[in-house]
Amino acid sequence: MMIETKKLVKTFDGFKALNELDINVPKGSVYGLVGPNGAGKSTVIRHLAGIYRQDSGHVLIDGQPVYENNAVKSRIAYIPDEIFYYPQAGIEDMMRFYKSIYPKFSAERFEKLRASFELDSRRPMRKLSKGMQKQAAFWLALSLCPEIVILDEPVDGLDPVMRRQVWSLLMADVAENGTTVLVSSHNLRELEDVCDHVGILNHGRMLTERSLSELQDNIVKIQLALADGGELPSDLNILHESRTGRVRQLILRGTAEELTNRISAVSPLFMDVVPLTLEEIFIYELGGVDSEVKDSVL
Repeated sequence: MMIETKKLVKTFDGFKALNELDINVPKGSVYGLVGPNGAGKSTVIRHLAGIYRQDSGHVLIDGQPVYENNAVKSRIAYIPDEIFYYPQAGIEDMMRFYKSIYPKFSAERFEKLRASFELDSRRPMRKLSKGMQKQAAFWLALSLCPEIVILDEPVDGLDPVMRRQVWSLLMADVAENGTTVLVSSHNLRELEDVCDHVGILNHGRMLTERSLSELQDNIVKIQLALADGGELPSDLNILHESRTGRVRQLILRGTAEELTNRISAVSPLFMDVVPLTLEEIFIYELGGVDSEVKDSVL
Protein backbone atom coordinates (compact mmCIF):
# COMPACT_ATOMS: atom_id res chain seq x y z
CA MET A 1 0.00 0.00 0.00
CA MET A 2 1.16 3.54 -0.76
CA ILE A 3 -0.61 5.13 2.24
CA GLU A 4 -1.51 3.28 5.45
CA THR A 5 -2.64 4.01 8.95
CA LYS A 6 -2.68 1.18 11.48
CA LYS A 7 -4.69 1.46 14.70
CA LEU A 8 -4.25 5.24 14.56
CA VAL A 9 -5.39 7.03 17.73
CA LYS A 10 -5.56 10.79 18.32
CA THR A 11 -7.21 12.46 21.30
CA PHE A 12 -7.91 16.16 21.86
CA ASP A 13 -8.80 17.25 25.42
CA GLY A 14 -10.20 13.82 26.25
CA PHE A 15 -12.12 13.49 22.96
CA LYS A 16 -10.96 10.56 20.83
CA ALA A 17 -11.00 12.05 17.31
CA LEU A 18 -9.45 8.92 15.76
CA ASN A 19 -10.13 5.53 17.30
CA GLU A 20 -7.76 2.77 16.11
CA LEU A 21 -8.28 3.86 12.51
CA ASP A 22 -7.01 1.69 9.65
CA ILE A 23 -6.72 3.15 6.14
CA ASN A 24 -5.24 1.45 3.07
CA VAL A 25 -4.68 3.50 -0.10
CA PRO A 26 -3.26 1.58 -3.09
CA LYS A 27 -0.47 3.12 -5.15
CA GLY A 28 -1.76 5.01 -8.19
CA SER A 29 -5.33 5.17 -6.92
CA VAL A 30 -7.66 8.14 -6.41
CA TYR A 31 -9.06 7.57 -2.94
CA GLY A 32 -12.06 9.49 -1.64
CA LEU A 33 -12.19 9.91 2.15
CA VAL A 34 -15.77 10.78 3.09
CA GLY A 35 -17.78 11.07 6.28
CA PRO A 36 -20.13 13.35 8.20
CA ASN A 37 -18.94 16.53 9.89
CA GLY A 38 -16.75 15.69 12.87
CA ALA A 39 -15.93 12.19 11.61
CA GLY A 40 -12.18 12.91 11.76
CA LYS A 41 -11.35 13.47 8.07
CA SER A 42 -9.20 16.59 8.50
CA THR A 43 -7.47 15.02 11.50
CA VAL A 44 -6.52 12.01 9.37
CA ILE A 45 -5.24 14.24 6.61
CA ARG A 46 -3.06 16.26 9.00
CA HIS A 47 -1.48 13.02 10.18
CA LEU A 48 -0.83 11.91 6.60
CA ALA A 49 0.73 15.30 5.82
CA GLY A 50 3.00 15.00 8.87
CA ILE A 51 1.45 17.92 10.75
CA TYR A 52 0.03 15.94 13.67
CA ARG A 53 1.86 13.32 15.69
CA GLN A 54 -0.29 10.33 16.57
CA ASP A 55 -0.92 9.31 20.18
CA SER A 56 -0.50 5.68 19.13
CA GLY A 57 -0.60 3.54 16.03
CA HIS A 58 1.23 4.05 12.75
CA VAL A 59 1.06 6.50 9.84
CA LEU A 60 3.04 5.16 6.89
CA ILE A 61 3.95 6.12 3.33
CA ASP A 62 5.48 3.17 1.48
CA GLY A 63 6.10 1.57 4.87
CA GLN A 64 7.96 4.62 6.25
CA PRO A 65 6.66 6.79 9.12
CA VAL A 66 5.59 10.28 8.08
CA TYR A 67 6.00 12.47 11.17
CA GLU A 68 9.32 14.40 11.17
CA ASN A 69 10.48 12.42 8.13
CA ASN A 70 11.57 15.01 5.57
CA ALA A 71 12.44 12.41 2.94
CA VAL A 72 8.86 11.10 2.98
CA LYS A 73 7.21 14.52 3.21
CA SER A 74 9.19 15.77 0.21
CA ARG A 75 7.20 13.27 -1.88
CA ILE A 76 3.84 14.71 -0.78
CA ALA A 77 1.90 17.72 -2.03
CA TYR A 78 -0.75 18.81 0.48
CA ILE A 79 -3.47 21.35 -0.25
CA PRO A 80 -5.57 22.22 2.82
CA ASP A 81 -8.94 23.92 2.78
CA GLU A 82 -7.31 27.13 4.04
CA ILE A 83 -4.27 28.00 1.93
CA PHE A 84 -1.00 29.02 3.64
CA TYR A 85 1.16 31.78 2.19
CA TYR A 86 3.54 34.42 3.53
CA PRO A 87 1.66 37.74 3.89
CA GLN A 88 3.62 39.74 1.29
CA ALA A 89 4.42 36.82 -1.01
CA GLY A 90 3.31 36.47 -4.60
CA ILE A 91 3.07 33.16 -6.42
CA GLU A 92 6.62 33.49 -7.75
CA ASP A 93 7.89 34.18 -4.23
CA MET A 94 6.16 31.01 -3.01
CA MET A 95 7.56 29.16 -6.03
CA ARG A 96 11.12 30.08 -4.99
CA PHE A 97 10.34 29.03 -1.41
CA TYR A 98 8.97 25.66 -2.54
CA LYS A 99 11.94 25.16 -4.88
CA SER A 100 14.33 25.65 -1.97
CA ILE A 101 12.78 22.86 0.14
CA TYR A 102 11.37 20.34 -2.37
CA PRO A 103 14.13 18.52 -4.29
CA LYS A 104 11.83 17.51 -7.17
CA PHE A 105 10.30 20.95 -7.72
CA SER A 106 10.29 21.60 -11.47
CA ALA A 107 10.66 25.19 -12.61
CA GLU A 108 10.05 23.89 -16.14
CA ARG A 109 6.68 22.44 -15.14
CA PHE A 110 5.82 25.63 -13.25
CA GLU A 111 6.25 27.56 -16.50
CA LYS A 112 4.27 25.01 -18.51
CA LEU A 113 1.36 25.26 -16.05
CA ARG A 114 1.30 29.05 -16.23
CA ALA A 115 -1.10 28.94 -19.19
CA SER A 116 -3.47 26.63 -17.31
CA PHE A 117 -4.08 29.09 -14.48
CA GLU A 118 -3.57 32.55 -16.01
CA LEU A 119 -2.79 34.24 -12.71
CA ASP A 120 -0.59 37.27 -12.09
CA SER A 121 2.31 35.49 -10.40
CA ARG A 122 3.74 38.75 -8.98
CA ARG A 123 0.56 39.94 -7.31
CA PRO A 124 0.55 39.35 -3.51
CA MET A 125 -1.49 36.25 -2.74
CA ARG A 126 -3.34 38.07 0.04
CA LYS A 127 -4.91 40.24 -2.67
CA LEU A 128 -6.19 37.23 -4.62
CA SER A 129 -9.71 35.86 -4.16
CA LYS A 130 -10.11 32.54 -2.34
CA GLY A 131 -10.66 30.79 -5.65
CA MET A 132 -7.52 32.34 -7.16
CA GLN A 133 -5.51 31.37 -4.06
CA LYS A 134 -6.73 27.79 -4.50
CA GLN A 135 -5.65 27.89 -8.15
CA ALA A 136 -2.21 29.12 -7.05
CA ALA A 137 -1.99 26.27 -4.55
CA PHE A 138 -2.65 23.71 -7.30
CA TRP A 139 -0.15 25.41 -9.61
CA LEU A 140 2.55 25.18 -6.96
CA ALA A 141 1.60 21.67 -5.78
CA LEU A 142 1.65 20.17 -9.28
CA SER A 143 5.04 21.79 -9.89
CA LEU A 144 6.44 19.69 -7.03
CA CYS A 145 6.05 16.61 -9.26
CA PRO A 146 4.70 14.77 -6.20
CA GLU A 147 4.23 11.03 -5.84
CA ILE A 148 1.31 11.66 -3.47
CA VAL A 149 -1.27 14.46 -3.51
CA ILE A 150 -3.39 14.98 -0.38
CA LEU A 151 -6.38 17.28 -0.74
CA ASP A 152 -8.84 18.64 1.84
CA GLU A 153 -11.93 20.15 0.17
CA PRO A 154 -9.73 20.83 -2.86
CA VAL A 155 -11.98 22.63 -5.33
CA ASP A 156 -14.02 24.70 -2.87
CA GLY A 157 -14.17 28.24 -4.28
CA LEU A 158 -13.31 27.26 -7.87
CA ASP A 159 -15.71 27.92 -10.72
CA PRO A 160 -16.94 24.92 -12.77
CA VAL A 161 -14.47 25.48 -15.63
CA MET A 162 -11.48 25.63 -13.27
CA ARG A 163 -12.76 22.60 -11.31
CA ARG A 164 -12.68 20.60 -14.53
CA GLN A 165 -9.24 21.96 -15.41
CA VAL A 166 -7.78 21.03 -12.01
CA TRP A 167 -9.23 17.51 -12.07
CA SER A 168 -7.98 17.04 -15.63
CA LEU A 169 -4.44 17.95 -14.59
CA LEU A 170 -4.58 15.65 -11.56
CA MET A 171 -5.99 12.71 -13.53
CA ALA A 172 -3.26 13.17 -16.16
CA ASP A 173 -0.64 12.84 -13.39
CA VAL A 174 -2.35 9.70 -12.10
CA ALA A 175 -2.44 8.16 -15.58
CA GLU A 176 1.05 9.19 -16.72
CA ASN A 177 3.08 9.09 -13.50
CA GLY A 178 1.17 6.74 -11.18
CA THR A 179 0.50 9.58 -8.74
CA THR A 180 -1.57 8.57 -5.71
CA VAL A 181 -4.33 11.01 -4.74
CA LEU A 182 -6.23 11.08 -1.45
CA VAL A 183 -9.08 13.58 -1.40
CA SER A 184 -11.58 14.53 1.28
CA SER A 185 -14.67 16.39 0.09
CA HIS A 186 -18.35 16.83 0.84
CA ASN A 187 -19.03 17.01 -2.90
CA LEU A 188 -19.81 13.32 -3.35
CA ARG A 189 -21.12 13.81 -6.88
CA GLU A 190 -17.73 15.14 -7.93
CA LEU A 191 -15.83 12.37 -6.11
CA GLU A 192 -17.94 9.78 -7.90
CA ASP A 193 -16.50 10.99 -11.21
CA VAL A 194 -12.83 10.74 -10.18
CA CYS A 195 -12.40 8.19 -7.36
CA ASP A 196 -11.72 4.50 -7.79
CA HIS A 197 -11.53 3.75 -4.03
CA VAL A 198 -13.65 5.12 -1.18
CA GLY A 199 -13.31 5.06 2.61
CA ILE A 200 -16.32 6.04 4.72
CA LEU A 201 -15.27 7.42 8.08
CA ASN A 202 -17.57 7.79 11.10
CA HIS A 203 -16.74 8.66 14.73
CA GLY A 204 -13.02 8.27 14.08
CA ARG A 205 -13.31 4.72 12.72
CA MET A 206 -13.40 3.30 9.22
CA LEU A 207 -16.96 2.19 8.53
CA THR A 208 -16.18 0.63 5.17
CA GLU A 209 -13.31 0.82 2.70
CA ARG A 210 -13.62 -0.62 -0.80
CA SER A 211 -13.19 0.11 -4.45
CA LEU A 212 -16.04 2.26 -5.73
CA SER A 213 -17.20 -0.55 -8.02
CA GLU A 214 -17.40 -2.96 -5.06
CA LEU A 215 -19.39 -0.43 -3.05
CA GLN A 216 -21.81 0.08 -5.92
CA ASP A 217 -22.14 -3.70 -6.38
CA ASN A 218 -22.89 -4.32 -2.70
CA ILE A 219 -25.93 -2.04 -2.23
CA VAL A 220 -28.80 -2.11 -4.71
CA LYS A 221 -31.92 -0.02 -5.26
CA ILE A 222 -34.86 -2.00 -6.63
CA GLN A 223 -38.31 -0.74 -7.63
CA LEU A 224 -41.03 -3.36 -7.84
CA ALA A 225 -44.71 -4.15 -7.50
CA LEU A 226 -46.13 -7.42 -6.18
CA ALA A 227 -49.40 -9.09 -7.03
CA ASP A 228 -52.16 -8.93 -4.41
CA GLY A 229 -51.12 -11.13 -1.52
CA GLY A 230 -47.54 -11.40 -2.77
CA GLU A 231 -44.74 -11.22 -0.21
CA LEU A 232 -41.01 -10.64 -0.49
CA PRO A 233 -38.54 -13.31 0.67
CA SER A 234 -38.25 -12.97 4.44
CA ASP A 235 -34.45 -12.99 4.67
CA LEU A 236 -33.68 -9.98 2.45
CA ASN A 237 -31.33 -7.43 4.05
CA ILE A 238 -33.51 -4.32 3.55
CA LEU A 239 -31.78 -1.08 4.55
CA HIS A 240 -34.70 1.15 3.63
CA GLU A 241 -38.15 0.88 2.06
CA SER A 242 -40.61 3.43 0.72
CA ARG A 243 -43.89 3.14 -1.22
CA THR A 244 -45.79 5.13 -3.80
CA GLY A 245 -49.11 3.39 -4.33
CA ARG A 246 -48.32 -0.21 -5.20
CA VAL A 247 -44.73 0.55 -6.20
CA ARG A 248 -42.18 -0.31 -3.53
CA GLN A 249 -38.67 1.09 -3.56
CA LEU A 250 -36.13 -0.98 -1.66
CA ILE A 251 -32.51 -0.35 -0.74
CA LEU A 252 -30.95 -3.77 -0.22
CA ARG A 253 -27.54 -5.09 0.70
CA GLY A 254 -26.31 -7.64 -1.82
CA THR A 255 -25.52 -7.93 -5.52
CA ALA A 256 -28.04 -7.04 -8.22
CA GLU A 257 -27.87 -10.53 -9.74
CA GLU A 258 -28.41 -12.34 -6.44
CA LEU A 259 -31.27 -10.09 -5.34
CA THR A 260 -33.15 -10.07 -8.65
CA ASN A 261 -32.93 -13.87 -8.79
CA ARG A 262 -34.39 -14.19 -5.30
CA ILE A 263 -37.15 -11.64 -5.84
CA SER A 264 -38.04 -13.13 -9.23
CA ALA A 265 -39.01 -16.29 -7.36
CA VAL A 266 -42.09 -14.51 -5.96
CA SER A 267 -43.18 -13.39 -9.47
CA PRO A 268 -43.35 -9.58 -9.09
CA LEU A 269 -45.59 -7.71 -11.52
CA PHE A 270 -42.50 -5.69 -12.48
CA MET A 271 -39.00 -5.11 -11.13
CA ASP A 272 -36.32 -2.60 -12.04
CA VAL A 273 -32.78 -2.17 -10.69
CA VAL A 274 -31.72 1.49 -10.36
CA PRO A 275 -28.04 2.50 -9.98
CA LEU A 276 -27.09 4.04 -6.64
CA THR A 277 -25.04 7.23 -6.43
CA LEU A 278 -22.08 7.58 -4.06
CA GLU A 279 -24.22 9.99 -2.02
CA GLU A 280 -26.88 7.32 -1.53
CA ILE A 281 -24.27 4.67 -0.69
CA PHE A 282 -22.77 7.06 1.87
CA ILE A 283 -26.14 7.61 3.57
CA TYR A 284 -27.14 3.95 3.70
CA GLU A 285 -23.72 2.75 4.83
CA LEU A 286 -23.84 5.26 7.68
CA GLY A 287 -27.31 4.10 8.72
CA GLY A 288 -29.34 5.62 11.51
CA VAL A 289 -30.20 8.67 9.40
CA ASP A 290 -33.77 9.95 9.46
CA SER A 291 -35.89 8.35 6.77
CA GLU A 292 -36.86 11.81 5.52
CA VAL A 293 -33.17 12.51 4.85
CA LYS A 294 -32.84 9.17 3.09
CA ASP A 295 -35.91 9.78 0.98
CA SER A 296 -34.66 13.21 -0.04
CA VAL A 297 -31.69 11.76 -1.94
CA LEU A 298 -33.55 8.95 -3.70
